[in-house]
Amino acid sequence: MGGVTGEVAPLAGAGHERPGPSEPALLEVTDLGLRFGGVKALDGVTFDVRRGELFAVIGPNGAGKTSIFNCINGVYRPQRGTIALEGTDLTKKGPAEIAGLGVSRTFQNLGLFENLSVVDNLMLGRHHLMRTGFLAGMVWWGRAKREEIEHREAVERVIELLELEPFRRQPAGKLPYGVQKRLELGRAIAMEPKLLLLDEPVAGMNLEESEDMARHILDVRDRLNLAMILVEHQMALVMDLADRVMAMDFGVPITVGTPEQVQGDQRVIDAYLGAAA
Repeated sequence: MGGVTGEVAPLAGAGHERPGPSEPALLEVTDLGLRFGGVKALDGVTFDVRRGELFAVIGPNGAGKTSIFNCINGVYRPQRGTIALEGTDLTKKGPAEIAGLGVSRTFQNLGLFENLSVVDNLMLGRHHLMRTGFLAGMVWWGRAKREEIEHREAVERVIELLELEPFRRQPAGKLPYGVQKRLELGRAIAMEPKLLLLDEPVAGMNLEESEDMARHILDVRDRLNLAMILVEHQMALVMDLADRVMAMDFGVPITVGTPEQVQGDQRVIDAYLGAAA
């Protein structure tokens, strides 16, 4: 997957294989430091993510989870450290340029265009992949026509992948909440990213909706072989989905390991429950 030059890259993967420790990292975050005045939001954050890996970041409120996402996609500019995507440092780049390099993100608070259909919301996710100019698009002939048809075919593949067929022509604002969250995921996938940032994808969902979203996240990872970073407060979901987990507290990493290793770490238990408990 990735950007296109002349033709639209297909939304398809070779199937998921567990990333091995010898596989080169797609994303490398090294000694990340972020301050707001005298407050340390992040301090010494270091981790990597491999292609096809679902890497989770957990921690109490204020631990720095969202700050990591905002640094990766260019909303915040850290004062220290590096964030390298396939060797390219992202720390001096803006959100649009980082999106063009292959980083997409879902948001806890939905950012859908409520009056646009499911199809049109997904098409917006492909805007940065389009090569024809405004005037050519207005004429809708030749290359502009071919390109739009190809992008709409890619959108249809996202609709099929996330089982959005019954809703494809409905305005996003009229959809059930769980379907809106799925559409938010679909728009991020439509960008054809190398790295997908999932910001509390099941926030506000009931148990059935959460299980449905978890199934779709795993299906996306396995079929597209995407690298994912997940921030989520539902620990049962995190431990079921993640390949590796990093626990944070007050902007500092506590530990990184498998879900089983992290669950049994006393420092993580103390951070969530308090040392006295």
